[in-house]
Amino acid sequence: MKLRRPSQAGMFYAGNAQALRAQIDTCFTHKLGPGKLPQVADRKLQTIVGLVCPHAGYMYSGPVASHAYYNLAADGKPDTVVLFGPNHTGHGSALALMTEGVWRTPLGDVEIDTATANLILKESSIIDVDDSAHTSEHSIEVQLPFLQYLYGSAFKFVPICFLMQDLQSSREVGTAVAKALVDKNALVIASTDMTHYEPQETAEQKDKAAIEATVNLDLERLYSTVEIRRISMCGYGPVVAAITASKLLRAKKARLLCYQTSGDITGDFSSVVGYASISFTRV
Repeated sequence: MKLRRPSQAGMFYAGNAQALRAQIDTCFTHKLGPGKLPQVADRKLQTIVGLVCPHAGYMYSGPVASHAYYNLAADGKPDTVVLFGPNHTGHGSALALMTEGVWRTPLGDVEIDTATANLILKESSIIDVDDSAHTSEHSIEVQLPFLQYLYGSAFKFVPICFLMQDLQSSREVGTAVAKALVDKNALVIASTDMTHYEPQETAEQKDKAAIEATVNLDLERLYSTVEIRRISMCGYGPVVAAITASKLLRAKKARLLCYQTSGDITGDFSSVVGYASISFTRV
């Protein structure tokens, strides 16, 4: 079976299982996190159809990401997770997924949902099968340990990497994914950080505008806000795709779960990166 080895273990997150579990524990109990460990509800997902999560090193964005996973745990257990992430490396196809194999982290292996991946390909004419886009990319990889922490190996996933993030393409990906997930116990997760390397006040103002569009499920407004205000949000395409898919999967509302910046962790507010966790729910 094809194996995608971790590229970020020991850098973005701890490199062995014991240290990684302890690190994720700390994300949940952190003062900027939920403040307590999650309890996984032993049932299928009830209301959550999508999430937005940050993807920086866990010491910076882990507490914010943990809000999304805390809420997910309380909602239930997915069978399949489709992970949208931006392509930071420039390698591979413009819109790339993998259809087979496993991804390894220090917490074990996660299997790709081949059947769902092939359904997505059937519904879209613009997504390619290209493993090379995923080899060194961190945006999707860093979400997996949180999911494994909650569910072990009892879920499968489909990774989709966005080098191209225009509105039409992102919307088409979201539509294809929604069609593939109809009647499945599944969700989509968009991996993105917000404003990069600007003063705290500026970052907060820009990110507030992008978050407001997102929680209003207004993908056109999000895209135009990012463009007009020149927001250096790295995964706006994945978020557009997640909004599109979530609405087609009957999401009725979205909620900001947490927003912080790297400055809230380090105390240096002169040049920060923004992080947000958002949920898309049917009720």
